[in-house]
Amino acid sequence: MTDENSSGTTIMDELLNSAEELRLPTPGTLIDGVVVSIWKNKVLVDLGGVATGIIAGQEAHDSSGTLKDLSSGDKISAFVLEDENEDGLVVLSLRKASQQKTWDKFTKAYENNEAITVTANEANKGGLLLNIDGIKGFIPVSQLAPLHYPRVSGADSARILARLQKLIGVPLLVKIINLDLEGGKLILSERAAEEEERRRCMEKLEVGQEIKGKISGIVNFGIFVTFGGLEGLVHISEIAWGHVKDPNDYGKLGDEVEVLVIGKERDKISLSMKKLIPDPWIEATKKYKVGSVIDTVVDRVTPFGVFVKLDDEINGLIHVSEFDEGGTKDPSELYKAGDKITAKIISIDPEEHRVGLSVATDKKEDDKADKKAEEKEKKEEEVEVETETEVEEEK
Repeated sequence: MTDENSSGTTIMDELLNSAEELRLPTPGTLIDGVVVSIWKNKVLVDLGGVATGIIAGQEAHDSSGTLKDLSSGDKISAFVLEDENEDGLVVLSLRKASQQKTWDKFTKAYENNEAITVTANEANKGGLLLNIDGIKGFIPVSQLAPLHYPRVSGADSARILARLQKLIGVPLLVKIINLDLEGGKLILSERAAEEEERRRCMEKLEVGQEIKGKISGIVNFGIFVTFGGLEGLVHISEIAWGHVKDPNDYGKLGDEVEVLVIGKERDKISLSMKKLIPDPWIEATKKYKVGSVIDTVVDRVTPFGVFVKLDDEINGLIHVSEFDEGGTKDPSELYKAGDKITAKIISIDPEEHRVGLSVATDKKEDDKADKKAEEKEKKEEEVEVETETEVEEEK
């Protein structure tokens, strides 16, 4: 009797377990099944012999492209949309299943502060947009890594958008900084994903270090260079020893360059390109001497004087005070870029990288000589007149 009861209890347990396993699918949950057949955009799925499910239309397409690789007999996991349709089939979704798995992955990454790789589908002037299985993500411009940050002069929105559009489809390593499960939205940050590496690199970086990097931005005040997760600025004054009119003349986006670290303060890194080449001013002090007269060319005209080229790297200034005293004080009325001019060097300051010149010195001497000649000629004429007068009087 006991054995029967014991045996009966065992059989009952098995039946209950089987009933548990044969329970009908519940909407809103994931369920495993085996593919029975596939035609067009429809998939029939055997749900453990309890029911048959159907996946059709857009619900058959997920971000992983599962449908194109499916064959009869394959095991799949699907999301239950309805427990039964008018044909008695359980309505399933691969898209929703993928979305659920994606949410689980995003939630785990967010909770564990882990980085994930994503690709943008679209761009606007505010940043990059993503859509993964219906989950919308956004990477604001401010959260892009230095290499991808669209640095353009004047914050030109059209140029910013053009730069951002080049990132569509490019794999980006990001961290989730905000997750809205109800709204189905994510805010992502590429900068946050690189922060730890950036901190390590910043600690190792030293002033005086020579490094190789890539140009990440060119603006009217200088050139931005990225290297090892960091970004620094080569100010326009540190690009070349001579006058730099346009930083765009010294490289383009993506170019590899060598720079010298000349400053580091918090997150700001100051770089120099010119300090990696010999200072031409050192040779200039040997080549040019105060008092030397040279033939040169006007490089640019300013309200306070004209800059003339001494060689490819060095300019000298003829201050307006060194022009002809009797003439105009507006340099633009006297000279234009390209004009040939003869000038005298009146000062050299190698430490300040300045050479002063004058066009007035020789002219003043010439004027004095001309004036003396005129005075001499006038006196000679006066003497001749006086002599003639005295002769007449004697007669």
